[in-house]
Amino acid sequence: MSSKPSIPKGTRDFGPEQVGKRNYIFDTIRGVFIKYGYQPIETPTMESLSTLTGKYGEEGDKLLFKVLNNGDFLAKANTDALEQRDAGKLLPSISKRGLRYDLTVPFARYVVMNQHKITFPFKRYQIQPVWRADRPQKGRYQEFYQCDVDVVGSDSLMYEAELIQIYDEVFANLGISVTIKINNRKVLFGIAEAAGIEDKFMDMTMTIDKLDKIGAERVKEEMMSRGISESAVDKVMEILQVDSLDVLSKFFENSETGKKGIEELRTFHKYFDLKASANTVEFDITLARGLNYYTGCIMEVMANDVKMGSIGGGGRYDDLTGVFGLKGVSGVGVSFGADRIYDVMEELDVFPKEVSQTLDLLFIAFDEDTHAHAFDCLNKVRAAGIASELYPAPVKLQKQMKYANSRRVPFVALVGSQEMEENVVALKNMETGEQEKINLDVLIEKLS
Repeated sequence: MSSKPSIPKGTRDFGPEQVGKRNYIFDTIRGVFIKYGYQPIETPTMESLSTLTGKYGEEGDKLLFKVLNNGDFLAKANTDALEQRDAGKLLPSISKRGLRYDLTVPFARYVVMNQHKITFPFKRYQIQPVWRADRPQKGRYQEFYQCDVDVVGSDSLMYEAELIQIYDEVFANLGISVTIKINNRKVLFGIAEAAGIEDKFMDMTMTIDKLDKIGAERVKEEMMSRGISESAVDKVMEILQVDSLDVLSKFFENSETGKKGIEELRTFHKYFDLKASANTVEFDITLARGLNYYTGCIMEVMANDVKMGSIGGGGRYDDLTGVFGLKGVSGVGVSFGADRIYDVMEELDVFPKEVSQTLDLLFIAFDEDTHAHAFDCLNKVRAAGIASELYPAPVKLQKQMKYANSRRVPFVALVGSQEMEENVVALKNMETGEQEKINLDVLIEKLS
């Protein structure tokens, strides 16, 4: 007996209605990307593990999906590691590829490989799936889409302002009220310097990044478990209460890096504040963005009316391409979490009604002769660019109308012997129930 079919955990199937809604999100985001002058690229599903590892921090590396080598992957396995069940030492001998974890690192690799073909600053967008071996839960999947927009080859903080304008415009267009949080990794390093724990900077930021998930007390405990003294932890937690750049500067009297972070945030506002925003944009000193490659401004987006994790995030990375051999190329980018955005829009019920509508018109015939005539009418309507169908057989009217309702078609064109003789159709509005006899030219004009 065959087993019941299933799909891997953390993945999902999408039916026609869901795909229509997802495409609405993608099209809305893509339209704003293009409006701001960004160009599309795509990168492979798989990357070399050497490309991916070491770019996402300790936690990120654990979440990489590894792909076994082709054929007999044990043929060249490290036998000592295999016998000792040492996965860390065994992995390089049986797996050289992995599924992409995000779109930013592959983009950096792309820039280095194509540096002589592209013009800097290079503005690109990318809408593709990524994979993370995370524990599936609400709003968190192992396979999900990211919609990324980045610019490399410029240090200008104008682009930070532009990217947050993109966030603001996209979410306004989608009908989601959000709060866009901004901070700067240099500010975070300033906190580490003020607390005297520069050598523990990554431990501090990775722990702060969990603040909204595990709370202040557990953050303090984890920092101390990572070798940060209690007095330093108390200093860090004190500074994390600050919500003003003016107040923050008092803590950074001996931190040039921290002062630089404050200066960059003020420069960002010089550009961004020139235009009114539809959503809230606020400084959040606790925002850490745990990925290793961020070096400047960092951003994160939270939905205001739905309990959900971040639905977007990003930041400045001064030398991500440097790990691939191209030094001194600064970049900045943000990502939209399309799957979480979908869940938010479903919960808020803000998808436009027409998004789920894939068919404009259904022809219904009453017998074999009118069925052939209706097919001829169908060809003419389709030639005019109207999404239309003919029910495949002239069966009972009730059955054909049931199909029309299941497809949520707004109009049905009924074709009987009298309609065929008069060269018209009986057009029924499925929402109002109104029905009128019209010829094809009028029908096409009406539905176009």
